[in-house]
Amino acid sequence: MAKLGEKARRFLDENPYVGIATTLREDGSPHSTVVWVDVNDGTVGFNTARGRAKPRHLERDPRASLLVLDPNNPYKWVAVSGEAELTEEGADEQIDKLAKKYLGKDEYPFRNPDETRVSVRITPERVDESGFDEQ
Repeated sequence: MAKLGEKARRFLDENPYVGIATTLREDGSPHSTVVWVDVNDGTVGFNTARGRAKPRHLERDPRASLLVLDPNNPYKWVAVSGEAELTEEGADEQIDKLAKKYLGKDEYPFRNPDETRVSVRITPERVDESGFDEQ
């Protein structure tokens, strides 16, 4: 297991920079989408809902990657890859936390009562980063 360095952890956790999550379709081709990102106990995560492509892909093949770059400096970025775990436990709280980080709202304003939220946690097997030496 790779470890997320302190600078990379702070970069991911403190900045409202979106990430690109990549999962694998049934045919093995990559599927990439924009996600909101958080860090918890050494894992990197995002939130989604049942019925969407990401959870379907990850339930079949848990390999995932997440890339976050600084929109003001595209040479400063963190990429994490590893196996993802999905859980509904704490997923509603996570989407509210992410809404605060990304929208400044206490609650996720786009909540759909027909959806079941899912928290996706990626345990880093590989961490790559760039642009942190000049800090």
